[in-house]
Amino acid sequence: MNGTSNSIFISRIRGLPVLDGSGDQIGKVRDVVVQRRSAGRAPRVKGLIVELFAKHRIFLPMAGVRGIDAAQVVISGAVNPRRFERRESEMLVIDDLFDLRITRTDSTTPATIFDVAMHAVRTLEWELSQVALREGKPRRFGRRGHVTIVDWSIISDLGVDHQQGTERLLAQMEDMKAADIARELHELQPERRAEVAAALDDQKLADALEELPEDEQVRLIQALEVDRAADVLAEMEPDDAADLIADLSPEVAEILLQRMEPEEAEDVRRLLSYAEFTAGGMMTTEPVIVSSDATVADALALVREPELSPSLASMVYVCRSPLETPTGKFVGGVHIQRLLREPPSTLASALIDTELEPLSPEANLHGVSRYFATYDLVSAPVVDDDHRLVGAVTVDDVLDHVLPADWRGTQLDQLSSQAVTRDQQ
Repeated sequence: MNGTSNSIFISRIRGLPVLDGSGDQIGKVRDVVVQRRSAGRAPRVKGLIVELFAKHRIFLPMAGVRGIDAAQVVISGAVNPRRFERRESEMLVIDDLFDLRITRTDSTTPATIFDVAMHAVRTLEWELSQVALREGKPRRFGRRGHVTIVDWSIISDLGVDHQQGTERLLAQMEDMKAADIARELHELQPERRAEVAAALDDQKLADALEELPEDEQVRLIQALEVDRAADVLAEMEPDDAADLIADLSPEVAEILLQRMEPEEAEDVRRLLSYAEFTAGGMMTTEPVIVSSDATVADALALVREPELSPSLASMVYVCRSPLETPTGKFVGGVHIQRLLREPPSTLASALIDTELEPLSPEANLHGVSRYFATYDLVSAPVVDDDHRLVGAVTVDDVLDHVLPADWRGTQLDQLSSQAVTRDQQ
């Protein structure tokens, strides 16, 4: 792609014709959409605003841009004709940043943004790189000051207020999946992230928290009022709640556990009693459990629950009463594929996988990983010395512990950069 190795100043592409794969002009570049990021990172370039010939402005993701040079912008793929609407945490480079008074980290001299450059950091991913500054106070007549090109990192405060309100963002999140809500939260500034999180309902926030990096989970839960934090933890999967509480200070963790409902707190405390990289530390205490006299129809009714994850729904565990973990005697596990092949009136206990040996709560990560690979499973039972089912480990639990600690943040960054369509439909 032309220009990917060097910075491209936005003023130089303003007004350039935008050509499709056939060489036909569809419109002209009018602005560049960027998203602010936390921790001092340069804003990510999300796409271009293209003005069609009818003065109708649309959004064009950077993933659809195939070439930028001094004369034109070339794109590929279909164009979404929906009118552009700015989303939460976005800025428009020309409209918002040009002529903006800013503060530098390396100087007390006032400056005004004259131009902004972007560059490709990897394939299909761009970010702002440099800023052309006019230093000194604006003048009404004569010369307007010396222009200096500096790295984006010296900009300490954009001073741009483009918040569109919590209500609008919450409305956008209504139909989003948990991973998409997590991506939105991940991209927000910390203060704004806490504000939006406080306004989300408990279940949505709990689901999104499970998709966020551990450090962001901790900051968000600590930013909530104590009772609200306890309610959100109660909505999380017990193993995820235990992992989050384990990252808090012992004092804060105990306060939250005391505010949770006793039964929910008991599950979390039990999980916290196991070492992190063991089957007991990775398992959930809420697998699908049926009695020994349950039928295939009974078991399938349970795995149809929409809130059940696909991994937990992959196996049903047959146990003696009581049927809450820790259960009575563990009888065995039945694969969902087997349930789907048998008549509804068949006893689930007659379909147990007799070759499946349960895991011990003390089994280490290496042993658990080998177990999953050996049996080709996505869910596995964890049974204590009294042969009671105490939980189930799923393959996503194993991956959480095998992957690098920062994998969630990296994944969210990649999801953001690879997004080809906007959440406007």
